[in-house]
Amino acid sequence: MSLEAGQRGFSKEKIGARFEQIVQHPIGGPTVLTVANVTTLIRIFISPIFLFMYLEYDSLGISEVALPYCLLLLLAALETSDALDGYLARKFDQVTDLGKLLDPMADSIARISIFLAFTRPPVSLPLLIVFLFIYRDAVVSTLRTVCALRGFALAARPSGKIKAVIQAISAASITAMLIPYSLGVVSVEVLRQSSTWIALVAAAYALYSGVEYLYTNFHYVRRALIRRRKWGRRKKGFEVNR
Repeated sequence: MSLEAGQRGFSKEKIGARFEQIVQHPIGGPTVLTVANVTTLIRIFISPIFLFMYLEYDSLGISEVALPYCLLLLLAALETSDALDGYLARKFDQVTDLGKLLDPMADSIARISIFLAFTRPPVSLPLLIVFLFIYRDAVVSTLRTVCALRGFALAARPSGKIKAVIQAISAASITAMLIPYSLGVVSVEVLRQSSTWIALVAAAYALYSGVEYLYTNFHYVRRALIRRRKWGRRKKGFEVNR
């Protein structure tokens, strides 16, 4: 087989075709379940493992010293999959509206699972901080879904991507602090105070990014929330809305 024939045999279209399947979109119309979307779905299902490992590490036979390294490894896998699905979608030209909905949802599930785990000892984050993450993501995700039901998808904002990076760094920093704690170098009070300040910074920027997202997309949000009137015939001097 010649080199040219081999290149034709492994064209981008054929490679992409091997990783996609036409499915029915849950909110209407056909869509493509690409390898990027499958990667995002995998991240959704493995995200709670972090929480379970943090809470039940003793039952899993993981020592307190080994726990931070296991959590960091799992955190690295989650963040790698986050970067990988976006890369695959752009590489094979398979950016879909389904992916635009799944990716932020997977990010929210992954990072809320992580910070929710940290509300338990020894980190013991205030639950209010995690509520701020949930509140921001719930509002933005609901509006994004409503807009999708109305036929248009809201693209991610740069502030949202920065928010994701800050949350990832915060989660990694808190997890890394468990290493000196497990070795007895850092006290539990220092661990809790430092973790709280780190999480507060991430929560503050998360709220800012949510406000900025709503402000920038206000036109689309208004179109999604306000029902367009369709005036029918006049009856007894009044316009009837059908």
